Amino acid sequence: MSISANDVVPFTQARARLSELADQAKAGAEKIITKNGESYVALIDADRLDYYHRLERERIHLLLLDDVRRGLADIAAGRTVAADAAIDRLQQRRAPLQSGKKRG
Repeated sequence: MSISANDVVPFTQARARLSELADQAKAGAEKIITKNGESYVALIDADRLDYYHRLERERIHLLLLDDVRRGLADIAAGRTVAADAAIDRLQQRRAPLQSGKKRG
């Protein structure tokens, strides 16, 4: 769904027209509410928001499955490191970062 100029509403107008805008959102329109000329919040149907959240969870699951697939391919190809050695490497890489944070 694309956003048109009619879907961008200043905060002051949104406050005065909230019931009308909510009805439009329930009917499928998505509204961008601006504050001081900048995008601030969006008004969308609760079911659509739930759908967006489900899509995001599915995307995360697909990314995790892809990581698993690549990990299994690494194991099959013999590209492995002992867990203790991997943890040591990570801790060595983080040490300079952590000491820099303490100084700041």
